[in-house]
Parts: sequence; C-alpha cells; structure tokens
Amino acid sequence: MIFSRLRTRKSARLVTATVSTAVVAPGCPYTGIPAAPELPAAPDGSLAGQAVAFVRQFHQERPGAGDPAPRVRQVLAEIERTGTYEHTAEELAFGARVAWRNSARCIGRLYWRSLVVRDRRHVDSPDGIAEECFEHLRTATNGGRIRPVITVFAPDRPDRPAPRIVNQQLVRYAGHPSGAGDPAGAVLTTQARELGWKGGEERFEVLPLMVRRRDEDEPQWYEVPEDAVLEVPLRHPEHAWFAELGLRWYAVPAYMGAEIGARNLADADRYDQLPVVAARLGLDTSSERTLWRDRALVELNVAVLHSFQEAGVTMADHHTESERFLKHIAQEERLGRRTPTDWSWIVPPVSGGLTPVYHRYYDPVEPDLRPAFLPR
Repeated sequence: MIFSRLRTRKSARLVTATVSTAVVAPGCPYTGIPAAPELPAAPDGSLAGQAVAFVRQFHQERPGAGDPAPRVRQVLAEIERTGTYEHTAEELAFGARVAWRNSARCIGRLYWRSLVVRDRRHVDSPDGIAEECFEHLRTATNGGRIRPVITVFAPDRPDRPAPRIVNQQLVRYAGHPSGAGDPAGAVLTTQARELGWKGGEERFEVLPLMVRRRDEDEPQWYEVPEDAVLEVPLRHPEHAWFAELGLRWYAVPAYMGAEIGARNLADADRYDQLPVVAARLGLDTSSERTLWRDRALVELNVAVLHSFQEAGVTMADHHTESERFLKHIAQEERLGRRTPTDWSWIVPPVSGGLTPVYHRYYDPVEPDLRPAFLPR
C-alpha cells in the first residue's frame, strides 16, 4: 500500500507514505452496531469475526449497499474454503478511507472522504509495482495541486506472501557516508549501493525505489523518473541570501509546512539547518536564552510556506490544519463517532501552544481499531 497524505514525524513512521502492499484485515472501528439476527455468527477477534464486522459497517455507513446478509455468507464461505477473502472494489475503497479516518496520528483527517483509491491488487511483479508507484507519484502530485491518493497492491495470502516495498516512502533523499544528505536515508542508501546503485554525494539526491518479490529474495532497484518527483527550491520572501543555502523539498509524500521547516530541515539528526540560518540572520547564538533557535525556526518555516505557495504547490500551515482538525472532530461527533487521537503527534512541532489542538483532550488511541494502516 502506498499512501500520499498521512503525516508523520521523526523516524517512527506510520504506514504512511509507504509500506507494503495491502489494506489490512478489516474490522469494526466503533461499537454499538446491532447484529442482524439472520447473519451467521463468527468468533470475535477471528478473521471471520473481523470480516463480518467490516461488512456490517460497510453496509451501515452505505445504506445503498443493501442487506449485508448475502455478502456475509459469501465472505464466510470464502474464508472457510481458502483461509481468506477478497474485498470488492467498493469495500476496498471504503476500508482505505475509513482507515485514514481512524489514523490517530494524522491531523489531516478532515479530507478522508476525498481519498483516491487506486486498486492495483492484480499487480504482483517488482517491475509492475515500481511502474505503478511512479504513476502513483504523478497522480498524487497532480501538477502541484496535491491529491490524497492510496495505491493498493496484492495482499498476502495464506500460501503466497505478497511482494514488499523496501523503502519507507516513495521519495526520500539519500544520506551519504560523508555526512552529506539526509541522515534518515543513510541505511537505505547503504542498501541501495550494495545492490549496485551508484548515486553521488548530493545533499538532495532521490533514492531509488527497491522492491522485493519474496522475503528471501534480493530487492530489485529502480531509479525514480524525474517527471514523477516535483521538488520545490526554498527561498525567503525577505532574505535574498536564503536561496544561496540550496535547500529544497519534495511535494509528495505530502507534508504540513512545519514538518519540513521544523523537523526535516531543522532537527539536529536530519539537515540541522538552524545554526546555518541563525548565522545568516546574524543572531546571537552564545546562549539559549537569546532564543536564537526559535527565531531561526520561524524564518525557516516562513521560507517553506512562501516557496511552496510561489511554486503553486499545495502546502498547509499548522494553524489552518489545526482548525480543520477540530472541524473534523465536530463532524465525527455529530455522526456519533469517536476520533481517537495521539496528542503528541497532532500538536505541531512549532508554536504548538498557539494552535487550538494544544488546549484540549482527545478520545484515547485504540490500537485494535479497524480498519487501520498497520506496518508489516
């Protein structure tokens, strides 16, 4: 599964921006759905039980789907016969969108209904997966008008594991032994070089995509086509020297501005640009009490938002997204649904106390909530 919108921080990434190849076994994300008396029973917690719960939820939230009983019987028979079952295209799209709605670490869930679901379950070769990944990038990038997109490949089956995408996300910059580049990409860079990728020593060099057919197979690697990656050079609206820093970032996977300006480019174990920006601003860095990091951080974030706007590439700011997240919660409450939320991931990494998401409690995270995006 490749997902273009889920937002994450640091290295503990959810299945975002890219993990393996299938929407995880579905289940009911909230309680209180009455069981129709004619539906066959299934053990709670089993695959059959999760499947029944998912089908009931699908039909409850989509009244036009009709009576769930025939579909439940069909699914249970398929599980009995094969050990698994296959979602319909409609079920797959519904499950993917609700999995986003259930993602406790994502501040952008207001848009869950607009998720574009690309059903590529028939694609199971490394070459085919790589090509569809590149098309995923083109579709999501959309000329700069970023769209939330998920591509679903063939799932694991009881007797046939599906191929694996090695990369954590489709676009990531290399981290070189010399120290140049993104340290977060260092391990993947080493792996790519061992497979034969040459690369260079550039600070912003896109890593190849690596796909493994089976767990025991050596991955195959593919250069990401230039037309599949949109990058934005960073400039500042008031400081012409900022362009001389040579900073840039990619449009997809999609981020909130603060995740680029306050994490990817600012963290000491990433690009560590705060001392550089502070020096160019002429700030006193002799003491933390001068708040030079804070001042440099704001200007770095100003540059990110300004540059993406000038380039015509979608980029959200943390204040606007915070307001929209509370709107999402209100909408879900009106529909009688909870919104499990991980406060530590929702509060932005810059000016958190100035945003409305900071000053409140949330429904607790529910690890067993389904549908969900899970690592494999």
